[in-house]
Amino acid sequence: MRKLAALDVARAVAEEHGVCVRPLAKERLDLDTGRVEIIPVLCGSTVASVCPTCAEKNRRLRMAQCREGWHLADEPDFTPDTPTGEQKELTAYRADLVKAYRTALEEGDETGAEEVREEIGDVDAELRGMGVRGALPSVEPRPKLARKRSTRRRQDAPNLPRRPVAKRTLGRVYGGKYRPSTFLTLTLDSYGKVRSDGTPVDPARYDYRRAARDAVHFAALLDRFVQNLRRCVGWEVQYFSTVEPQRRLAPHWHAAVRGSISRAELRAVAEATYHQVWWPNHDEIVYSGDRLPVWNLHVRGFVDPDTRTALPTWQEALDQVERPAHVARFGVQVHSKGILGGTPEAGRHIGYLTKYLTKSISECYAATTTRQEEHADRLCAELAVTPCSPQCPVWLLYGVQPRGARQSMTPGVCKGKAHKRSTLGVAGRRVLVSRKWSGKSLADHKHDRRTFVRQLLADVGITQDDQPKRVVWNNVQPGDPNVPPRQHMLLRAVAERRRWKAEYTAALLASAQPPPGEHDSSATSLAA
Repeated sequence: MRKLAALDVARAVAEEHGVCVRPLAKERLDLDTGRVEIIPVLCGSTVASVCPTCAEKNRRLRMAQCREGWHLADEPDFTPDTPTGEQKELTAYRADLVKAYRTALEEGDETGAEEVREEIGDVDAELRGMGVRGALPSVEPRPKLARKRSTRRRQDAPNLPRRPVAKRTLGRVYGGKYRPSTFLTLTLDSYGKVRSDGTPVDPARYDYRRAARDAVHFAALLDRFVQNLRRCVGWEVQYFSTVEPQRRLAPHWHAAVRGSISRAELRAVAEATYHQVWWPNHDEIVYSGDRLPVWNLHVRGFVDPDTRTALPTWQEALDQVERPAHVARFGVQVHSKGILGGTPEAGRHIGYLTKYLTKSISECYAATTTRQEEHADRLCAELAVTPCSPQCPVWLLYGVQPRGARQSMTPGVCKGKAHKRSTLGVAGRRVLVSRKWSGKSLADHKHDRRTFVRQLLADVGITQDDQPKRVVWNNVQPGDPNVPPRQHMLLRAVAERRRWKAEYTAALLASAQPPPGEHDSSATSLAA
């Protein structure tokens, strides 16, 4: 029974050669020859427990992204390309289609309107293929309900200086040649005294409710902090950051900030930053156990199980809100440090930023004692009854219909990431990067690495002419007999990787040799 299975050996070989251990089967159709092949493609997982190879590739790609944008000396160029003639013609054609669609609706021609709507969808897909990004105008614009809330700052929050934000992303230069940047760490507020292992001294007095709500709204609090920081310093601060859990399971923020910002300003901005959650009050659970709201077909909504009275809708509940249901704040711990680019210290901090990216948030925390397990259970139990969004079915436990309520909802059961134990309430992304960080997207960084390798191979005469030029990728159907077993796909990918590695090694050796005619008496020339 201790003998290895064939799949285990194939996985071990795949890991050794840097091949995805969970390849997805895709059907590739060559439009020139008509040949159909089943190709293994990367799963793209960012968690090492799922696929260590893909997770490590993602971590190294993030390291390259962080390194390229942290100590930029020149402003990244974001000048948009000039629209092509095809893009302008297609956009004008889309405008005519929208007009025709609205005319058909006014005349009551539903069939014609549906045909025009499908044509508009095809035009939108073609525009996307041409490189047009951003939201295209909707054919049926919906009026937005403007709900006015007071923008006056809270009396218990200090004021901050507000300067005009200049259109620059680079920090100051000191001494004519030093342009330091900042490494920043922010934490949430305290919820009670904790021990060295992160567990509360008195679990009965530990504020699990506020801890769960702060975790759910942590991303919004970070966004507010960046806005306040830019208004305070007067320029567009850029950052590359990661979110990780502390020992007490509260999320905290590590950020590589471009430019130098004083510690006093960072502490002042963190102290003055808050996020108000203008949601209905959800302090007392109204329905639980077997007594839950039920769906009523006549009112097309949830009703009380006893009185059959319709629960207030989301808009009706918001109309009764007079004060925020929760206010999220940072704690007093604000750590910052100046870092110079190109130094070993900068490399160590980049490694520290991306250290835990191959693990889920829950995997960063290993409960080794019963007290730690109970602490995690208490927090997850509170997260289970904390609404994560206006559409969350957990609102039904508090007697409020979520926005967009439907019959398929189960009261108190939400599939959102915030309620999963693997996220500990942090439902957003683990890596947060500002738009003007490096002037490139993550796909651009991946393309740069691929282009470098291909150019290196081409310089020594190694090309991939056998690859098809025009292809169409399709998903395979479950049970397709043409899909090979996973062991076969793994071994095929290993063979391809070994060939690519041999070609890359040969290209490196060839590029390291001196040009012909120079150093003819060298050992390299004699060996050639």
